[in-house]
Amino acid sequence: MPLNEAQVRTWDRYGGTNLGTSRTNPYDPHNDRSKVLIENLEKLGLDTLIVIGGDDTLGVAFKLAKEGINVVGIPKTIDRDLPGTDYTLGFETAMNVIVEGVDRLRTTAGSHQRTFVVETMGRNSGWLALEGGASSGAYIILIPEYDFSIEKVNELVLEGRRSGARYDIIIVAEGAKPLGGIEFVRNGSVDSFGHKALSGVAEFVAEAIHEGTGRETRSMVLSHLQRGGVPCAYDRRMGRYFGIAAVDLVVMKDFGKMVSYRHGKITAIPIEDALRGSRLVDVETEYDVERYNGRRTILRPSK
Repeated sequence: MPLNEAQVRTWDRYGGTNLGTSRTNPYDPHNDRSKVLIENLEKLGLDTLIVIGGDDTLGVAFKLAKEGINVVGIPKTIDRDLPGTDYTLGFETAMNVIVEGVDRLRTTAGSHQRTFVVETMGRNSGWLALEGGASSGAYIILIPEYDFSIEKVNELVLEGRRSGARYDIIIVAEGAKPLGGIEFVRNGSVDSFGHKALSGVAEFVAEAIHEGTGRETRSMVLSHLQRGGVPCAYDRRMGRYFGIAAVDLVVMKDFGKMVSYRHGKITAIPIEDALRGSRLVDVETEYDVERYNGRRTILRPSK
């Protein structure tokens, strides 16, 4: 089906994939289908592939580029953990879901004077939990970059109650770990990129708070709700700008690049540069380890 202007005109207002693509690893060592992929590109007469995704998907794009395929990348992951770009498509929309979910929970939390522990996505990076927690006014935020003490969490909960708080909202990233512990895994299976399915930390924290403080505590996992729905205004604009920049690269035949947003400007970097580790929360400047929350200081004295 040719994707002409009339066909794609309304796509910017919907989430998900109209092409029916999936997060599949054609270079899976247990089922390598990369040759089939390349044969299909040749069969369809496609001279360039624009790849939209996070580090796993862009990693595939980089391998295709090394095999001579003309590739351009667009950063899209709600985790916002790609180095080389200040923004990745989907992040703001996912944060809006977190804020809306917490706003709805406050009704029950306040009425019943409960503590709610809300689990967000964010395998190794705490951006969703940190920024979503700051946006929704969470009392405690737990992130993968800093292992938490459950005793300290309980101490903060009791401190809040003593100061008059009727309820608490705690945001925890799925990859957060207690001191001396490991990530909570849903099951032992791994996907085609070798990742385990993480889940369970919110339930652990809720049970530990109840046992340690006696406060009635509930847990909630937002899971894939964060990945769905219509995109927010910011993501619609950024999707448009990233798309225009990707086509610019194609027209200029500047392949092997990923469009990027740095310091307020749209630019492009080698795809390889977006795969050099993960863009994680800087605990020293972005996180308050005493309060388990976002930073309390922004302006620092000049040296």
